[in-house]
Amino acid sequence: MAPRHPTPQSLVGWREWVGLPGLGVPWIKAKIDTGAQTSSLHAFGLREFTKDGARWVRFEVHPWQYSPRDGVKIELPVHDRRRVRSSTGHIQNRVVVLIELRMLDRTLPVEVTLTRRDSMGFRMLVGREALSNGFLVDPAASYLGGQPPRPVRKANRREE
Repeated sequence: MAPRHPTPQSLVGWREWVGLPGLGVPWIKAKIDTGAQTSSLHAFGLREFTKDGARWVRFEVHPWQYSPRDGVKIELPVHDRRRVRSSTGHIQNRVVVLIELRMLDRTLPVEVTLTRRDSMGFRMLVGREALSNGFLVDPAASYLGGQPPRPVRKANRREE
């Protein structure tokens, strides 16, 4: 049987440092989640509004897990709304936006749901739709795409 995507395969670990170049977020730690169909991003202060007759959303991304430092304010058009079952089993109606995701040495457009992930270990989940663009997951590996410089990694640690 021929592969569904003839794209060359890129190997990722169960967690990776990724970037959101169109949003001004050079590094954010993401969990690679084959159990999630759509990717998800932790969004603070989520507010929908109308701009030129279209639906838009305003939110803030805090790239560091335990800190509001380096927060980025973002406004994007609403691409869709989806009913999503969270990892806790609750069904939520979430806003979906289109963003660019940089993973390994590739940048691709992905659909991302916006939600509060306060209790979760990662600010972002990369789901199956994004992974179907030629990524294979090694569940025993981490950070196969490399890591940011040490000061960037230290900024992501819990402040004691």
